[in-house]
Amino acid sequence: MKRISALAGVAALSLVLTACGGGGGSDDSSTGDNGSEGAAAGGEVSVVTWWEAGTEKNGRDALVKVFEEEHPDFTFNNAAVAGGGGSQAKQKLAADLAAKNPPDTFQAHAGAELTDYIDAGQIEDVSDLYDEFNLRDAFPDTLIDRLTVDGKIYSVPSNIHRANVVWANNAVLEEAGLDPNSPATDIDGWIADMKKVKEAGKIPITVGMAWTQLELLESVLMADLGADAYNGLFDGSTGWDSAEVTTALEHYSEIMDLADKSYLNEDWEPAMNPVITGEAAYNVMGDWAIASFDAADKVYKEDYVAFPVPGTEGMFDFLADSFTLPVGAKNVEGAKAWLQTISGKPGQITFNSIKGSIPARSDLNEDELAEFGEYQRDAMDSFAKDTIVSSIAHGAAAPVAVSNAMNDACAKFAQGGSDVAGFQAELVKAAEPMSK
Repeated sequence: MKRISALAGVAALSLVLTACGGGGGSDDSSTGDNGSEGAAAGGEVSVVTWWEAGTEKNGRDALVKVFEEEHPDFTFNNAAVAGGGGSQAKQKLAADLAAKNPPDTFQAHAGAELTDYIDAGQIEDVSDLYDEFNLRDAFPDTLIDRLTVDGKIYSVPSNIHRANVVWANNAVLEEAGLDPNSPATDIDGWIADMKKVKEAGKIPITVGMAWTQLELLESVLMADLGADAYNGLFDGSTGWDSAEVTTALEHYSEIMDLADKSYLNEDWEPAMNPVITGEAAYNVMGDWAIASFDAADKVYKEDYVAFPVPGTEGMFDFLADSFTLPVGAKNVEGAKAWLQTISGKPGQITFNSIKGSIPARSDLNEDELAEFGEYQRDAMDSFAKDTIVSSIAHGAAAPVAVSNAMNDACAKFAQGGSDVAGFQAELVKAAEPMSK
């Protein structure tokens, strides 16, 4: 199997998420549908996540309940670090791993983000758990291939998310003379729509802290470059200093000029709130955002719409939250119990139905699919048929050092104005580790 490295975002995936059948596990979800009786030991299980606020915390808390029901001998020890799309959690985690004081398991984005941990010998091969829990039957083969590094698997995904999603307030769009059901088809058209919103006296788009800016940027790059050239950014066939990237950065600069910048130091939920309350038209965010609309009693397609960033129709900007088994974990059996819960049907259905993501499992039956809302079922269909590309902001396309450097470049650009050439030069420098 291909080595996951800085090139992990290269291959476009065709991950087929079937509505029912295809899995070899039992339909009896009471056992987690993963063929294990659970670990025999007990005690506290220290789990690091960044699901510590708002609707993400609600999903995690529901998942913890499933864990404690399935494994009553274990106690969940919340070692979560809030904020920053995981950036703050990763900083503390890096220090703990370097000090050889790891948690029992920690959240990480599947893909290139795991490269550093693997190279440093900080996480264990969990391939045997895929056999023990029957995950090779439950997960699509193409997902298994993507998780495999030199014949080994180092993490277990709890979900799949789409990052290139625009969330839009219907009333704000209609006030500007726009049809919520007929979004623009390219970036130029979308910018024109934003200008109409501004003329109507509302906020065109909101943007949060650096990682949300990078998520917006990668969507603009996808729209202007297309899937093949976007993927080329990670294998060197598309230069970060190319004219086509310059065009995308100029578009991004126009969008940032139209954005409400009062949220630049805020996480995604405060930045999304003006869209929910009808003060702003648009926000680009992963599909975990749907939980915030649900919490505000907003109805999909009536109060708000969600659609791919204009120009990215037919592309699915992939990321997945996954969990690892660190080298030196104090409660190995507890960590394995957690991995069993997050990969089993009860855990995946409970967690994803709240968080807004879709299950990594491809073996859900019709009754189980009914637990998910219309947007999530639409996302499952898109995941099955679209060209899959990988998120920079969420660790699927590039190693941590690259995404962190690009975060810094976005933050500097957001504060500094319109120096597109300088911004592009910083992105070129940030991408250098992928060429080594």
